[in-house]
Amino acid sequence: MEVQQVLHMNGGVGKTSYANNSLLQRAVISTVKPIVDASIEELCCTLFPECLKIADLGCSSGPNTLLVVSDIIDNIRNTFQKLNRPPPSLQAFLNDLPRNDFNTVFRSLPGFYKKLDEEPEKKLGPCFIAGMPGSFYGRLFPDNSLHFVHSSYALMWISEVPKGLVTKEGEALNNGNIYIAKTSPPAVFKQYLEQFKRDFTVFLRSRAEELVPGGSMVLTTMGSIKSDDPLCIWEFVGTKLNDMVLEGLIEEEKLDTFNMPYYAPTTKEIEEVIEAEGSFILQNLEVFKNDWDSYVKQADSGLDKKTRAAIFATDIRAVGEPILASQFGEAPMDDLFRRFEADVLDHMERENCQFINLVISLTKKR
Repeated sequence: MEVQQVLHMNGGVGKTSYANNSLLQRAVISTVKPIVDASIEELCCTLFPECLKIADLGCSSGPNTLLVVSDIIDNIRNTFQKLNRPPPSLQAFLNDLPRNDFNTVFRSLPGFYKKLDEEPEKKLGPCFIAGMPGSFYGRLFPDNSLHFVHSSYALMWISEVPKGLVTKEGEALNNGNIYIAKTSPPAVFKQYLEQFKRDFTVFLRSRAEELVPGGSMVLTTMGSIKSDDPLCIWEFVGTKLNDMVLEGLIEEEKLDTFNMPYYAPTTKEIEEVIEAEGSFILQNLEVFKNDWDSYVKQADSGLDKKTRAAIFATDIRAVGEPILASQFGEAPMDDLFRRFEADVLDHMERENCQFINLVISLTKKR
């Protein structure tokens, strides 16, 4: 499986599109906003750039894509008003893999610029927004060209499925699972951890070359308390796929040979890679948890359980369908997510399932 070809959210603006089903991600961005604000404010007060250059890595598409840029514009304006200085211009790069639905992003830009022009209280210097397709597990920008890097819910997607999950003899080690699960042998966890360490090291090394000295990053990723038993949403999806195998709806071999290119690290694993790579000062590493469906209840507390399950299932489908369909085909997807919807909240209550979110604040060493 070539991850760059299949790892993208559902495009367009249809019923199962990511653009219309990314409420969880929006809630996380809002929760992390004070941390981003503090980082941007400190940056503006120490570097005084005439043109602030930022990158949002793993931007995806839909209304959340420009939310971070809009929030940063507000923060820059407020900060420079306090400093009694004219605000800088802003250059924002929106990055994701080439199969991302950049067309939807670009179509939203005229409305975004118009809104800026119509709200003089949000006036900044000139604002320029550009797409930057490519993997963030490697270089994307020139040396010392960025002041700030943001990434939300992207770093848990690793660059490739660990190669060691299949033996030299062609035997799959993680039979019946699509990610680390309770039934996965220790070798599966080890392979995932090593892949994460390689990828995160490359990520940090690449950003260290691209950021100016004193530049900063705020990275939000899904994490784990215990990464070899993460109670992950993909483990639950795997149980539904197993049910379909038992009913003859999906080939067993297809399930046994498929693993998600995903890893939810612990805080310790994050800290160890940052220290070993050596280019950044870890300013802060925060953890916040929320029940799988808490963001739905926060948006509308009056929804019944069945409706919450339907919303949650569609949200997960918007994220996972492209990569799952690349292995199992389009035909089983409706059935898979119907099963997911029917059982997910009962499973969540039994297992006390929560999203573990890690927020990492870093500054490049001078």
